[in-house]
Amino acid sequence: MTATDANRFALRWARAATGRQQLLVFNGCYHGTIDDVFVDLVDGKPVQRASLLGQVYDLTQYTRVVEFNDLAALEAALQDGQVACLLAEPAMTNIGMVLPDPGYWEAAQALCRRYGTLLIMDETHTISTGMGGYSRAHGLTPDMMVLGKPMGGGVPCAVYGFSAEMAERAQQAKREAVPGHSGIGTTLTANMLAMAAMRANLAEVMTEQAYAHMFALAGQLAEGLRAVIARHQLPWCVTQVGARTEFQFTATPPRNGSEADAILDSDMEHIIHLYLLNRGLLITPFHNMLLVCPQTTSADVERLVEAFDSFVQQVR
Repeated sequence: MTATDANRFALRWARAATGRQQLLVFNGCYHGTIDDVFVDLVDGKPVQRASLLGQVYDLTQYTRVVEFNDLAALEAALQDGQVACLLAEPAMTNIGMVLPDPGYWEAAQALCRRYGTLLIMDETHTISTGMGGYSRAHGLTPDMMVLGKPMGGGVPCAVYGFSAEMAERAQQAKREAVPGHSGIGTTLTANMLAMAAMRANLAEVMTEQAYAHMFALAGQLAEGLRAVIARHQLPWCVTQVGARTEFQFTATPPRNGSEADAILDSDMEHIIHLYLLNRGLLITPFHNMLLVCPQTTSADVERLVEAFDSFVQQVR
């Protein structure tokens, strides 16, 4: 029913298929609320988030964490052969957008294969990149993929899928398990409402034509924001993944979670969001992420860019 569920079950399948216990994630990641992912790097060491309520065991026993775009750290985490899977977004989105360096994923995939670690791509946010998500657009070949509520147009639903090879490994793990409940799946999984919503969304909304419309307007939005930033000589940048655009308080786009976290300015974000809200413009209520949808128009984009320009002029 949620991407959290899908990620949890994909992780269970990965551990069952490999016989390994360790999970690897990127610092600053977000994959819903599965317990395993709430581990951060603090001074280079993995630390469980102090804010977790009711957490009764140390997550660092089974979860490793490295910085995004750091191939040396990735290999160091994988080389003992104990990591079942790397659970990742192809481009980080929740801590602020962080794009992969050129060639990063090709090298990262090769490392995962070398050390027998499965690669799970969480495309819940990066499905904005196009049909098949970031993975298809950039020629990536993960062992598993997860996708949440965009599949059903916002109706609670999620899916996860396997490569053919991984599917066989999953089936073999199930055949070899003792009889009983697998711990995977819930009563409302694949319920009729969710299935109907996904079918309608895939047929009528997630089309090549809709993506082309969104990409054109996202490009217009990104260029408009960049023009305002350049005109006022702000040390800010604009990052884009398909229909998803974000302006960030740094001249150079962040390369990992630590850098993205360091540039967050909650007071400035609140001021910008409130300024826009008072002018009838509501953007994503965290960070400065803007998502173009099939109903967005060129006039909508122009209105937002003009309001952004007005904000900058008044607060400089």
